[in-house]
Amino acid sequence: MATVEPPQATETAVGEEAEGFRTKTIDASEASWWRRLGAGATHYPFVHRSRYYFVISFLVIVAGAAALSARGLNFGISFKGGVSWDVPSATLTVAQASKIVAHAGVTQATVVTLGSHSARTVEIQAGLTKLSGAARTAKENQVASLLAAKAHLPSSAVAIQFVGPTWGGQITSSAVKALIAFFVGIILYISIRFEWKMAAAAFIAVIHDLLVTVGIYALSGFQVTPSTVIAVLTILGYSLYDTIVVFDRIKENVGGLVDPGKMNYSDAVDLSENQTLARSLNTSLVAVIPILSVLILGAYVLGATTLKNFGLALVVGLTSGAYSSLFIAAPLLARFKEHERRYRQIRARLERRNAPVEAEGLPAS
Repeated sequence: MATVEPPQATETAVGEEAEGFRTKTIDASEASWWRRLGAGATHYPFVHRSRYYFVISFLVIVAGAAALSARGLNFGISFKGGVSWDVPSATLTVAQASKIVAHAGVTQATVVTLGSHSARTVEIQAGLTKLSGAARTAKENQVASLLAAKAHLPSSAVAIQFVGPTWGGQITSSAVKALIAFFVGIILYISIRFEWKMAAAAFIAVIHDLLVTVGIYALSGFQVTPSTVIAVLTILGYSLYDTIVVFDRIKENVGGLVDPGKMNYSDAVDLSENQTLARSLNTSLVAVIPILSVLILGAYVLGATTLKNFGLALVVGLTSGAYSSLFIAAPLLARFKEHERRYRQIRARLERRNAPVEAEGLPAS
């Protein structure tokens, strides 16, 4: 008669054979989910459920693409050129400034407040690049006079700055060059450090994060400024870091478990992701919480509204980066590798080895 192990028996966090040289044991009947998470003992099937996350990402990207085609991105004057008026006033409101520039015939103006109390400034930006030199100067002075009168200031107190479209084109060109250099760098590094299929999976995950961030900006209508570009490049680097942490564990487990024929590649990826899950979540939370403080406290409480554009890019990008490293990059890698003959043979051997064990529990026909 077969004996049944008592439910309180101690078992490995993820299996002693699976963990190999890093065996951790916990009492599975008593351990909470948080304890299992910290010990790398969760059993979430990332790879086997990856199709659902691919669909979710696809829908988010499609929604962003639809918004992008319908309304485009709200570029600041640093990209498209235009004029900005800075009014140092503690009393002038955004609604009043918007009404004044609209009555002056300036359309699609962006009005934000900078600072608070005595250091408060109202900034108005608008695109006047279609006007000729003399007509643009006259319009700039007209708007400045109206704003100064409403704020009870002399016209000279309103600072006027013009940014030509050529300057915006130079910034755009520099941003594109930086992005291309970033992509080339990560592909070369991961290909040399790991392998080209890991580089391909990481590249797709980074593109995913970029598309999600751009889509959110198109949906929200937030302004795209040079600080936004800096934030995007920052979060792409963070996404890559998180992905490399997972890939490094996958490489370690493949060498100790898959190559000896103890586990197939997809299961090794699932194991690696569960082992690094706590680190990924902790790193993401530690990064996102301060940025949320900047976004909420700085932009909405202290009035530094320019932080809103920068903070949104960081929050969206960091969240998307943590998501893509677990649910996009690693599952894609598993799909790439499972097509290799070597890992197909390992999977087939494991299935043949496990078939008699599974058949023992079936009733006789």
